[in-house]
Amino acid sequence: MSDLDDIGSADGWRCWLCDASVDPDMSVNDPRGPSIDSRMTKSKAKKRKAAPPPPRLAHRGCNTGKGAVEAVVPWADHLFVGDPAAILASVERLERKGGREIMGRCPTEDDATEAADWLVDRISRLAPGLDVSAEVEPGGGHFMVALRV
Repeated sequence: MSDLDDIGSADGWRCWLCDASVDPDMSVNDPRGPSIDSRMTKSKAKKRKAAPPPPRLAHRGCNTGKGAVEAVVPWADHLFVGDPAAILASVERLERKGGREIMGRCPTEDDATEAADWLVDRISRLAPGLDVSAEVEPGGGHFMVALRV
């Protein structure tokens, strides 16, 4: 079995960047085809004096689109979140330090609950080993969404 098959199986054949399914039978030259990607650039891992995280499955187009810069994991378009935090940066801090991260604010408790549920689900695939939970707290006329490890 190849590295691509092993990594694809481990990631459930979902792109770690866009979270959409990846067809293992599609050509690796097609933008929607499978490719292997790093979650962190080598230079960033070197600055932290840590080994880079294991490779992840990505669509060829998602991988090529980000190039050698830090990846951006987007929030879902249907969520109503003000001042959304950068998901990947927050996950990396939680992995290193633990604790709590405020991820955004929502106008209603229902919006905040939907965003919290989506975040926990998304992060379960983004960082499978991270045991994260979400909290919704009122504050300043909004509802804050926080992640806790």
